[in-house]
Amino acid sequence: MIDRAIKAINPNAQFTYIEEDINSIQWLNGTTPISVSDIQNKIAELPTDEQLKQDAIDKRASAKNKLKALGLTDAEIKAL
Repeated sequence: MIDRAIKAINPNAQFTYIEEDINSIQWLNGTTPISVSDIQNKIAELPTDEQLKQDAIDKRASAKNKLKALGLTDAEIKAL
């Protein structure tokens, strides 16, 4: 989540960190540091990994239903 939060704040940020230790962030190649509190606030705003997975599942089901409504069979949908 740390990397997603940082990239949401600054898509061009270059950094490294150890495991999920927010206090171990090292900013690389002149990237302006982002405060720990700003990163933590962004983490709280972002959807969780589980929410992202469920969203992908929901979108796939919606797409499949739309293709069925157009008259495609399950075999044709699977072939896509």
